[in-house]
Amino acid sequence: MPTRPSSPGGKKRLRSLAAAALTAVLAAGALAVAGPAAAATADRWGFAYVKDPTVPAWTVLDTTRQWGSWKTAFPAAWAQGGKLAPGRFQVRFPQVAAGARGVPHVTPVNRTGHYCEVVRWFSAGADQIVDVQCHKPGGERDDTPFTVLWTTSSGVLPAGTSHAYVQQAGGALVQSYNSTGAANGLGPLGVGQWAVKLPGVGLAGALAGDVQVTAVQPNAAPRRCKIDSWSAAGTDVAANVSCFDQAGAPAATDFALSYHRRRAVIGSLAPPSRFGYLGTGVGGPTNDNSVLGVGANSVAAIAPAGRYLAKFPQLGVNQTHAQVVAQGAGSNYCHLTQPWSTGLDVEVDVLCFDNAGVTTPHRFLATFTSRV
Repeated sequence: MPTRPSSPGGKKRLRSLAAAALTAVLAAGALAVAGPAAAATADRWGFAYVKDPTVPAWTVLDTTRQWGSWKTAFPAAWAQGGKLAPGRFQVRFPQVAAGARGVPHVTPVNRTGHYCEVVRWFSAGADQIVDVQCHKPGGERDDTPFTVLWTTSSGVLPAGTSHAYVQQAGGALVQSYNSTGAANGLGPLGVGQWAVKLPGVGLAGALAGDVQVTAVQPNAAPRRCKIDSWSAAGTDVAANVSCFDQAGAPAATDFALSYHRRRAVIGSLAPPSRFGYLGTGVGGPTNDNSVLGVGANSVAAIAPAGRYLAKFPQLGVNQTHAQVVAQGAGSNYCHLTQPWSTGLDVEVDVLCFDNAGVTTPHRFLATFTSRV
């Protein structure tokens, strides 16, 4: 399988290839834009926490860490889930069926280095199903707790906030949304590497907002994806995605990527009005808190090396949710160590690993939201 060049000349050639591919992506969007709609928030969405990945279908999931758009019309309904096979679990969000539309994200919750991907998402009657597969380091299928969300949006939003997402499958941009009405773009950089362009969603003069990415693998083979790097050009946001197999080698992988700025990770706003995000080693308006403003969140390294405590003050009200993704070169990855704290000031515990599942320092992007 191809590997990254190790010589200085090889690295320069790879950087030149990446720059050329990204320039091509930034020059043109890859899909036509959906027409404006009345929605100023996510059309349908849900989030949940799978505390016990061994429960049978359909068990009601943790009611303190789940919510969804169905609650307006069906307040008594709850998200449910159940184990299908080792490491395989399906989550059912009630009354929000939308087929293959929208994008999901999943973040494992463990200290063992297990990682997760989405296999597929689909409708079953009136409900939306997200099918998740998790793996031990090395690739064996195995159970782990995880957080999961799914959201679908349409329409153009007013200036000041933004939301966008893409789904890449088989090398093609098969689904795309951008709240500015512009066309998102996608281009290959190499094996398992992609450049994504989200035009107009950023903040002029600064890198702002938060980006998340999740591997999508229809055959449930072990895969994981991360944000290799991201940057701003004017108000355009560009993100490079890298995906890996169980050996830590770059691998062609489908993925779902989303971006949000001054909105919750689900794409909605008011509600929720309590949300925040941060990126380690980035700063500025990539660290934002809807109550206290830019720079109000914090992160501190704690023992062992590779573990971090991200704090989101004033955001922990009612049902809440968190997602984490690694940022940086190489196959290292990050996720949640344990469920985040309850209370108004929230602590999100993050742990990063090398490909062997050994904890190691690494950068990450974290996002948190309440339902209100």
